[in-house]
Amino acid sequence: MYYQNKIWIGDAEGEKICILPKMANRHGLIAGATGTGKTVTLKVLAESFSDAGVPVFLADVKGDLSGMCRPGTDSEDMQKRIARFGLADCGFRYQSYPSVFWDIYGKMGIPLRTTVSEMGPILLAKLMDLNATQADILTVLFKIADDQELLLIDTKDLKAMLQYIGENSQELSLEYGNISKQSVSAIVRHVVALEAQGGDQFFAEPALNISDWFATGMGGRGNINILDCRELINNGTLYSAFLLWMMSELFEILPEIGDQEKPRMVFFFDEAHLLFKDISKALEEKIEQVVKLIRSKGVGIYFITQNPRDIPDGVLSQLGNKIQHALRAYTPSDEKAIKTAADSFRSNPAFNTRQALTELGTGEALVSVLDEGGIPGVVQRCRILPPQSLMGPISDEEKQQAVKMDNLYLRYSNMVDRDSAYEFLVRLGKENALAAERQKQEEAEAKQKEAEAKLAQKEAEREAKEAAKEAERKAREAAKEAERKAKEEAREAERRKRAVSSGVKSVASTAAGTIGRELGNNLGKQVGGSFGKKLGGNLGASLGRSILGTFFKL
Repeated sequence: MYYQNKIWIGDAEGEKICILPKMANRHGLIAGATGTGKTVTLKVLAESFSDAGVPVFLADVKGDLSGMCRPGTDSEDMQKRIARFGLADCGFRYQSYPSVFWDIYGKMGIPLRTTVSEMGPILLAKLMDLNATQADILTVLFKIADDQELLLIDTKDLKAMLQYIGENSQELSLEYGNISKQSVSAIVRHVVALEAQGGDQFFAEPALNISDWFATGMGGRGNINILDCRELINNGTLYSAFLLWMMSELFEILPEIGDQEKPRMVFFFDEAHLLFKDISKALEEKIEQVVKLIRSKGVGIYFITQNPRDIPDGVLSQLGNKIQHALRAYTPSDEKAIKTAADSFRSNPAFNTRQALTELGTGEALVSVLDEGGIPGVVQRCRILPPQSLMGPISDEEKQQAVKMDNLYLRYSNMVDRDSAYEFLVRLGKENALAAERQKQEEAEAKQKEAEAKLAQKEAEREAKEAAKEAERKAREAAKEAERKAKEEAREAERRKRAVSSGVKSVASTAAGTIGRELGNNLGKQVGGSFGKKLGGNLGASLGRSILGTFFKL
């Protein structure tokens, strides 16, 4: 309860135990076993900061903080508590608080998203549980993306970049060091697993503008931003990575303001042990550094866990305001934890701190807060005040209705997939594919032209051979024709010769016969008269032809 400009936590034998607002940025711890009243304490503090005009963030792991948007209800038990603390005279009243509901999965609150770039390689490596080599390659991936001005927004971008550096590992290794394809493939498997756990919804846009958490509601009261973690807590790695991102983001964006009259904002991280589970020494030191330095930026961080031992000593030492509910001792380890918790307080001579830790009832706590000088006060045994808002949760239907009525819902409800590394690399891949296709086509065309040229050459050679053969054939035919003609001419000449010879012979024979006959007629007539004339003519003609044939070789 916010009373007299102080965060009133509880009452110790009539003394009001309060956190000074100017010391609230020195962080705090709410610890205790299950069922001891940590949730009520958290609500009382959150309500008080809201009334003081300080925005608040709550991680609602069990789903029982949603009732803060409704006024509390009266009961006999509440009347007794009001009377016990004298709250009626201090302005206590049942009231609702300006609440904004968020959900990484977008089911029970406004979708809460961030980008791969904003998460960064260190937290992302933790989120995916990468080994040292894989984490180094992831850091190189971010450097390559920065150098090539590629936006890493969602898991599609991350997988596209992994594929890109894997395919071009040989060329990139010359500038960025060895990039093992096996390690790249292993990171891809982790990204796929992250998507299955809801990472594809968490890494997206519109990303949370964390300044929206610094708003105030009606009457100047700080908004209470409640993150529904009922589903998220099943993935402890994502839960812790988100909380670490949020602290780092605040540390990066907020300016230094030093100690103010009241903090700029207060964060309550439930199940804080998940933040420090299985983390490297380097990451633990980073958290310690953020917790130590972020207070100068006006931000208070309060861790809620069952046992102070869940918080590393380096971080625990930064938590100035401590509220310790009962611890149970069932084992020697539990006994040691109780002793450690008791030793962390400045002792109060009025009671035994160690013994009191085991005797505290529900709604009671040992409280130590910082004084005006920032020095821890002695421990006080307190009864914690009741909340002014509804003690339990509202129904999911009421919650969804409240979500959709919030102005921020319109800003963040619809996911936006803008142009980023994935789209660029897809275009680059298409361009490379087109270039490869063009090159392939050009090579095919060149081969086709070469084949056509060879075919044309072969055809020309074939035609030349055919022409040569045809010429040779024609030459042979011409030669044969010439030879035939020569033979024909020879035969014709011979025939003509013979014809001439035969004509001459015939004429000569006829002439010879005629001459011989005349001579024989004259000779035979002189010798034998008419009979001799006839006989002499026949003999003379035969003899004349014989002589002439011999002469002409006929």
